[in-house]
Amino acid sequence: MTPTTLLRSEAYGPVTGLRAGSGAPLVLIHGVGMQAAAWGPQIGAFARTHEVIALDMPGHGGSAPLPGTPELPDYVAWLHGVLQALGLGAVSVAGHSMGALIAGGYAVCHPGNTARAALLNGVFRRSAAARAAVEARADEIRAGSFDLETPLTRWFGESAADQAARAQVAAWLSGVNLDGYAAAYSAFARGDSTYADGFGGIACPLLALTGDGDPNSTPEMAEAMAAAAPRGRAIVIEGHRHMVNLTAPEAVNAALQDWLAAPVEGETP
Repeated sequence: MTPTTLLRSEAYGPVTGLRAGSGAPLVLIHGVGMQAAAWGPQIGAFARTHEVIALDMPGHGGSAPLPGTPELPDYVAWLHGVLQALGLGAVSVAGHSMGALIAGGYAVCHPGNTARAALLNGVFRRSAAARAAVEARADEIRAGSFDLETPLTRWFGESAADQAARAQVAAWLSGVNLDGYAAAYSAFARGDSTYADGFGGIACPLLALTGDGDPNSTPEMAEAMAAAAPRGRAIVIEGHRHMVNLTAPEAVNAALQDWLAAPVEGETP
């Protein structure tokens, strides 16, 4: 599928992404440096039963960047504006990495518009050392340093599935808009605790999923997110790292299928 312009917003400019299927809306938000196509295995699986809308984040794909020096709440406000403009009503929203921070923030700030929230390879209350490391990386990116190999080595193992996904991800990262990348990464670096205190108010089904080999979006973080939400559930997929939706699509899709089957108020079963 080729990304298309989903809308032209007066507030946010063009917003691009992929849209397929029909049914209850499922919104997908990728991580820093990626694009809507990074959800390929999930779009193919869930467009059979849902209207799937995979968005390009601001400054990624063809979506316009946010002005100034945006923080995580600006990305959450962007998502709300886009979904309101698309007229989707309450949505099930799944995010990966930075997208998980946005999805979690959306569930905290807009509970009436969030039917379910799934946070894949998300970060939550980093340690001081981890925060310092990621903020240092953000400073390097803002200064113009673009290191492709470091994240790829951290995100992928040596299996055939990992190496195939690595080639895809390398191509997306190589073509990223550097200003959009730097802005999103800076917000990502500072956003791990922004909405953490609000997780107790997330009443909808919440899935927190990661790989056991992800050193930054750790199993402990997934378990903490799930424990903080009244209807939270944590799943850790063994033998996988950060791009688990690409390297273990069957396991991830099965977890998402269970999450989408969880009942929510006002939704027809």
